[in-house]
Amino acid sequence: MTTPEEALLVLTNLPDADTAARVARLLVEQRLAACVNILAPCTSIYRWQDQIERASEVPMLIKTTLLRYPALQAALTEAHPYELPEIIAIPLHKGLPAYLAWIGNETLEHPL
Repeated sequence: MTTPEEALLVLTNLPDADTAARVARLLVEQRLAACVNILAPCTSIYRWQDQIERASEVPMLIKTTLLRYPALQAALTEAHPYELPEIIAIPLHKGLPAYLAWIGNETLEHPL
């Protein structure tokens, strides 16, 4: 059973909905994520290469485990179109035990 300490919520932003859907499907197919929520586009304002930038981006919420995080990060970095993608992993403090178990089961590299 996956405990809250073993589950992660990973955040990233993609440039458009089609790219987000492609990357989300890849992560779930490879069992690197149990679920990926693709959110509505948002506006991001940030500094990049000494310029203030404004871009429309599509946020994603990725549910995974500590065990699968290194492979998820590698796959996300490879599939991501940005030179420096935002990949932030947030450990969970609490969660519904059955849902956390589902995350763990769905991200097993070799399911039972």
